[in-house]
Amino acid sequence: MRNPQPGEWLSEKLSQRYVGDYKPFVFVDGEGVRCSLYLSGCLFACEGCFNEATWSFRYGQEYTQALEDQILADLGQEYVQGLTLLGGEPFLNTGVCLGLIDRVRREFGSSKDVWSWTGYTFEELLLESPDKLAMLRGIDVLVDGRFELAKRDLKLQFRGSSNQRILDVPASLAAGQAVLWGGLRDATSTFEQIEKRQLI
Repeated sequence: MRNPQPGEWLSEKLSQRYVGDYKPFVFVDGEGVRCSLYLSGCLFACEGCFNEATWSFRYGQEYTQALEDQILADLGQEYVQGLTLLGGEPFLNTGVCLGLIDRVRREFGSSKDVWSWTGYTFEELLLESPDKLAMLRGIDVLVDGRFELAKRDLKLQFRGSSNQRILDVPASLAAGQAVLWGGLRDATSTFEQIEKRQLI
């Protein structure tokens, strides 16, 4: 596992604007129905990483305007709660993520939320480059920290290891320290919406 110094890993030097995958209408990458974008490239190299193929910054395919348009169209479905950014490492792909987050906010305001996973901790991101801070400000929920194989716990919600945290980002930024996210809402209504749509 690698641990960067503040400002050592810069998106503008590392990112190739590639994505490993895009998965619309999934239930596992955060609360509710999500549209999940897997960014390519990660330098943390956590032992036991579930998505090691995306460590390469050239894995998958180049991010395109057509893909962005498809993501926004999928997010427009009323039963979709929001966008999830995973990797790889999203915060090493701010050139892609910032534009996408900005468009989501312009088209949907706060009606769609944005989740992101990162190997950085919240505290490290506060010391990082301006683009990473700008991306952090556009996110609602952050799952932070390196995956630690020795702390793996399959019972944890949305996390692989017990050192990782699920954070309420606006509350954390306002407080100047990490604030844990409040938890799941009742998912029953979401599943009912999907089932009704499938019957139409």
